[in-house]
Amino acid sequence: MIKIKDIYKSYGEKENKVEVLKGINLNIEDGDFVVILGPSGSGKSTLLNIVSGLEKPDKGTVSYDEKEITKLNDKELTEFRKNNIGFIFQQYYLLQNLNVEKNVRMGADLVSNNDYKNIIKAVGLEKKLDKYPFELSGGEQQRVSIARALAKKSKVLFLDEPTGALDEKTGRSILDYISKLQNEEKFTIVMITHNENIAEMAKTIIKINSGKIVETINNKEQKTAYEIGW
Repeated sequence: MIKIKDIYKSYGEKENKVEVLKGINLNIEDGDFVVILGPSGSGKSTLLNIVSGLEKPDKGTVSYDEKEITKLNDKELTEFRKNNIGFIFQQYYLLQNLNVEKNVRMGADLVSNNDYKNIIKAVGLEKKLDKYPFELSGGEQQRVSIARALAKKSKVLFLDEPTGALDEKTGRSILDYISKLQNEEKFTIVMITHNENIAEMAKTIIKINSGKIVETINNKEQKTAYEIGW
């Protein structure tokens, strides 16, 4: 379980200070599929960064089971993320000097995963193994970054608008694959999105606005990627 307790975060100082998170409390069960919804500026990206250990809060704690990651130093946090966490961001963060296969294999090698080519095939890039990022479209680069994260076989997968650069057909296919993989391997998903339709796939829907959680919904009728609107 991930326990988020009394999280506060602000940026700037004095008259320029902006409070982004204002006392967030949340528990995320192992194996949950959580979608965090909120308008731009609501604090959802900052919350994702803090829960995943990319940023530290001004106040409050984040714990994975009994391990409080908000107490870890930078080196310990890096090691924790390497061993436990996968990321899929809006930005692709691909290494430009590595081809598709080698970019994905970076994630796979962290856990000695030899089945990474199956993931490349699942995201529709099996014919582009030797292509470099500059030879790919934005949607294809996003699929490489998704495959790299999935190849790492993380305990918790964080996703920031993962289908933003994808067309509807590809987006549905990717979400369907991620959902089926989660059912098989029982990892936890925490996703932020503007798309309320995608939230219908989640077990837990968290609505955030102005730095506070305004509603938590336990979704009893999860839809598949092919049942939601787009």
